[in-house]
Amino acid sequence: MYKHSKQISIGGIPAANAKAALIMIHGRGASADGIMQLASRLNVKDMALYAPQATNNSWYPYSFMAPVQENEPALSSALDVIDHVVDQIIADGISEDKIYFLGFSQGACLTLEYLARNAKRFGGAVAFTGGLIGEELELKNYTGNFEGTPVLITTGDPDMHVPLSRVNESVDVLKGLNANVTLKVYKGKPHTISFEELSLANEYVFL
Repeated sequence: MYKHSKQISIGGIPAANAKAALIMIHGRGASADGIMQLASRLNVKDMALYAPQATNNSWYPYSFMAPVQENEPALSSALDVIDHVVDQIIADGISEDKIYFLGFSQGACLTLEYLARNAKRFGGAVAFTGGLIGEELELKNYTGNFEGTPVLITTGDPDMHVPLSRVNESVDVLKGLNANVTLKVYKGKPHTISFEELSLANEYVFL
């Protein structure tokens, strides 16, 4: 059976001294250590950082727009990994409302999917170029109440991997679960994270 390991890179300040925690979720072909390097440009100096590592550097095999069953069992395993990280952070003494999330591309899709399936008051979330997962969205999977949790989603138009139509659908789902969503669309932006996007993350989420 396909299963991601529970390998997690830990950074930032020790959880015992941290005011909050940030879960950083890398994209396809990238790594936990790679996405943690973004922390130097974010207002997270008082946070403990947790970055899980995907098996073979990919959270699921196909496009996030493929039928969900084609990305199983990898997708369920990936969601379980995020759940495990959240449990570890809580065990480390940081409450859910002080847990933040950040993902890029495949990691942004996984971030949004996890959050929409587990909506509650979190610290905040940033999805750099991502949307909810599946050929069609299974709205019955998305439950809970974000109670105003700030969520920033940024994307390019067009983006070669993430259609703007799915990003807009995802924003609607999150707003329906009472997230405070900010969407920023950049015309012709390459499939990377820009300095401006990092600044927006600081402005809207990492206050």
